[in-house]
Amino acid sequence: MSATTVTYQCPNCGAGLMFDPEKQVFKCEFCLSEFTESELEQTDAHQNAVNAQAQADEFCGHMNTYMCPSCGAEVIADENTAADFCYYCHNPIVLSGRLTGEIQPTKIIPFKYDKEAAKEKFLAFAKKKWFVPKDFTYPEQIEKISGVYFPFWVTDVDTDSQINARGIKVRTWTSGNYHYTEESIFSVFRRGNIHFEDIVNSALTDVDKKMVEGVLPYPPEAHQDFSMAYLSGFTAKKRNIEREALTDSVRERIDRYSETLLKSTAPGYTSLNVTDRNVQVKKSHWDYSLMPIWILTYKNKKGKVYTYAMNGHTGKVYGELPISKWKLTLGAIIASLLLAPIIALIIAGVAIL
Repeated sequence: MSATTVTYQCPNCGAGLMFDPEKQVFKCEFCLSEFTESELEQTDAHQNAVNAQAQADEFCGHMNTYMCPSCGAEVIADENTAADFCYYCHNPIVLSGRLTGEIQPTKIIPFKYDKEAAKEKFLAFAKKKWFVPKDFTYPEQIEKISGVYFPFWVTDVDTDSQINARGIKVRTWTSGNYHYTEESIFSVFRRGNIHFEDIVNSALTDVDKKMVEGVLPYPPEAHQDFSMAYLSGFTAKKRNIEREALTDSVRERIDRYSETLLKSTAPGYTSLNVTDRNVQVKKSHWDYSLMPIWILTYKNKKGKVYTYAMNGHTGKVYGELPISKWKLTLGAIIASLLLAPIIALIIAGVAIL
């Protein structure tokens, strides 16, 4: 099946532009010109003039879908992305056609670390681990590290929150031969307007939750208005969770956070038990956002997949490491040989006594 693609062209020479995570600019590899996102937008008056629906149609029309027949991973990318293997299981993937029916993201956090920086971070991480298999750090293995944008729902909420609670203060003292305990009970009421910023939820049902939680958080100020140009050279996972499916989860979190915050304004009690809680949502705002993660996976001989991930903006690392049984056995033998003389001396000393 054929697919329509889009190329971001250099205004000076017409060559394709690529996003440089380190400099946070769009760079032309041919004439070496550099452009910020705002400068690039100014060169295309038509792009600025289209409305939100037209932008969504353009996004769907120019994004290709890639599917891994082995593990089912599905990503989207433009023609600047090398999508010849699955970032997760390393098997070949196929172009399945043009993206349809997908809503354009509203926000994106661009990659700040490029591929070379990501590989250096991985090597620094892996070389500190003694028992990983030797081929875990082979050049051909490291080269498979992939920059992937993961979809998230990011929610801001304004609330009018209140709690009723039962506060208890306990005072003890001793007088003469007697020990006294006094328990005072209070009715406590707290109310306040609470704003919650950037409540983050994954927009994927099949995401590796440990991996995602391992590289969070992302700084709120890093969010940019979405531009397809940021996808150049990277892939992006398609979301499969709509905001309606997350409403209850977000509500539970703001209820719990509200209670915790309001209780913190009533210190001095031995115990404070909430008897009633009322959280009214006055306003909420949801953004569908793409966030950058560098991913490297390793499949051992038994077929188990281990995942290493790095936050593409902050550099925070998460690693699930394979263990070489051969290295582990060798380490145990060396340790036993080193400890053997010490144990012999201890036994000899006990015998002499």
